[in-house]
Amino acid sequence: MPPGRAIELPGRGTTFIREVAGPPGAPTVMLLHGLSATGGLNWLWAFEPLGRHYRVIAIDHRGHGHGIRTRRFRLADCADDVAALADVLGIDAVVPVGYSMGGPIAQLLWHRHRSLVRGMVLCATSRNFRGNPREIGLWSMLPFVTAGIRTAPGMARRAFMTRVMERRLPQFAARDWVIEEMSGNDPAVLAEAASALARFSSHEWIGGVDVPTAVVLTRRDRLVPPSRQLKMAEAIPGARVIPVDGDHSVCVSDPSAFVPALQTALTTVMALMPRAV
Repeated sequence: MPPGRAIELPGRGTTFIREVAGPPGAPTVMLLHGLSATGGLNWLWAFEPLGRHYRVIAIDHRGHGHGIRTRRFRLADCADDVAALADVLGIDAVVPVGYSMGGPIAQLLWHRHRSLVRGMVLCATSRNFRGNPREIGLWSMLPFVTAGIRTAPGMARRAFMTRVMERRLPQFAARDWVIEEMSGNDPAVLAEAASALARFSSHEWIGGVDVPTAVVLTRRDRLVPPSRQLKMAEAIPGARVIPVDGDHSVCVSDPSAFVPALQTALTTVMALMPRAV
């Protein structure tokens, strides 16, 4: 695990990143994590292998881990945070890699900051997250859940999150680190982030993506159905599909399957880019 550091984004707040410098002049890969995870948790097994070839940066999104503290969550704000981070670090071109919730953030980064994005990798994600009656019913409850959670003070909400993890997580070598990593998650913001995902759709504009894109498709995914992942890939001109035999948690549950697929996706995107980033 690379060391982490706090970075002030002017006018936005203090965020947190983990970084691997990579070889001199290497392209920059921006890792964007999923809902309720952190940059460290989502990408734990990817830092070292990717760092051999790329400059690797993983951000904690707002309301997650050590990310920007906020009372409101918008996916567009997360995309703008990434653009602001690149500006602070003096980076003028990135390849965002979005996992699950990180996928819409990567799509929005391209949509809102096109000159910054030179390629994309989208993993276990979609261009929308609701459609069948069961999903519509579940997502429709989230505004009420969020409102209820917000009646408790922020510190109490995070303390509750820590107690729940302490009770539910089994004993394993990195248990204390995982609890510490997730203790910064605000349950109210997580519920609001889920609501933001329910409202998200790139259907109207994703067909305009004009950068090399690869989709890492999780074949046994029950949260984001493979058929929906494939529809997203088919909507993006020239997108390459790299399947991986795993479920939605494959990035941490089976890194021996996920990391090679991710490396292939990045190699494919880099080879298709007209010039180095």
